[in-house]
Amino acid sequence: MAEVREKPTASTSPLHFARFEFKYILSAAKRKAVEKDLLYFLDYDPFVAQLPDHRYFVRSLYFDDPGYSAFHDKIDGLKSRYKFRVRTYVKTFTGSAPIFLEIKGRHNNLVYKHRTPVQPGVNWNTLVGNLVSSELLRKASKSQVRDQFEYDLYRKSLQPVALIDYQRRPYISKYDPSFRITFDEELRATKTTGLFPGAASAPRRVLAGCTVVEVKFRHHLPAWFHQVIQAHELKRVSISKIVSGMEVLDMAYDEH
Repeated sequence: MAEVREKPTASTSPLHFARFEFKYILSAAKRKAVEKDLLYFLDYDPFVAQLPDHRYFVRSLYFDDPGYSAFHDKIDGLKSRYKFRVRTYVKTFTGSAPIFLEIKGRHNNLVYKHRTPVQPGVNWNTLVGNLVSSELLRKASKSQVRDQFEYDLYRKSLQPVALIDYQRRPYISKYDPSFRITFDEELRATKTTGLFPGAASAPRRVLAGCTVVEVKFRHHLPAWFHQVIQAHELKRVSISKIVSGMEVLDMAYDEH
């Protein structure tokens, strides 16, 4: 499906895409050195160019079934898998906060994401558990994402299980706008069934002191990035923020 481009803001990022994603975990010291080298080849995403510290906040409420199948599908390395989440870009809810229902998955080595906007008119501060799901069905724009979510909601008994927050700094290649690199830091996980759990929640740090770097591309890695990989001896990792978060929250474990 073709990528849909709108004015570059966090709330209007592409509704649909399919691409390759490579991930790396960097210590604070290595992150600084790697980012310094990458700046020769990258520009800030236009959305963050004028923002403080050139980054924005991301919050995702993830869904899973009672047996945490999505968690275990990732741990088991299934080549075809997917999960649902609700995404927003604010810590405190207001009526104008952008909210999206998303499905993100993998088929072989290709990562895809489809999202549909959730219409305003809901006080998300007060909603937890099944109320979140019912309002998503009522307010999510008509789409294949909404239809698949409804089907899985009843077939798999999906429930919201945990919240993942982080700060993201996005870059775009100076030579190929489809080649993107994001630096995600200050990861927090909260065991909650609501999108805005409030001050009483108890978030836990995930990968404390580290940055998750995601490299996103459609066709191939450019030669200059291969040189950065070799110069800094970067090693690809298979990591999921929600899997790491659920482990930190003592919700589920890799039993292998």
